[in-house]
Amino acid sequence: MRIRTLTLAAASGAALLAAGVLPASASGTTTPTSAQEGSVGAADLLAKVTSCSQISSGKYKTDDETSATVPVCGKNGAVFWKADMDVDCDGQRTSHCNEDTDPWYQDDTAFHQSDGKPLKAESLPYVVVPSSSSIWNYSGAGIKGGGVVAVIYNNKVEYAVVGDTGPTKIIGEASYATAKALGIDPDPATGGADSGVTYILFKNSKASPIESHSAAVTLGDQLAKQFIQNN
Repeated sequence: MRIRTLTLAAASGAALLAAGVLPASASGTTTPTSAQEGSVGAADLLAKVTSCSQISSGKYKTDDETSATVPVCGKNGAVFWKADMDVDCDGQRTSHCNEDTDPWYQDDTAFHQSDGKPLKAESLPYVVVPSSSSIWNYSGAGIKGGGVVAVIYNNKVEYAVVGDTGPTKIIGEASYATAKALGIDPDPATGGADSGVTYILFKNSKASPIESHSAAVTLGDQLAKQFIQNN
């Protein structure tokens, strides 16, 4: 579990597939009920990320007090890292994500819903990427808000979107909903996973609208199949 400081917390169709954009089949956010989403298994994805071709200029810490050991790695059509999972509860206030449940709570996210409101961490699976720095610039690598991510833990696959940015030197964070779907304790203050989480971010992808989990799952499954074929 990352011991975040208040300072760090404050810093915060084939044609459609080729463009990396897929419209949602239904509007709104649906809380995921299963962590084996889509048709691509965790083992098949993990088999493609056993070695790392480092694309970041340096490495990241997983927590404030740890040393920098996590590189961002490049593959055909994706970037990935292997880290822990700290729980992000930022965004819209809900019963499980608010100032009382999360000591580091912020009422905004870097990327917003189609109606302009912040994302909802309690119900939307999203991943936090490090803010751009001399270590790595996520946008320069083809990663954008709403980009689709395959999050793998304990032989389970959960599709999420890039929903927020975090400290420049720390990596390994995802929303309350992501943790819960993967069977990880989603408590923002005491939960999370110490290790064993793989994040595969598909380049130049975007679930539309960003708040539709079903759009992320549909596009993510197609991109995961492409990723396996191309690596």
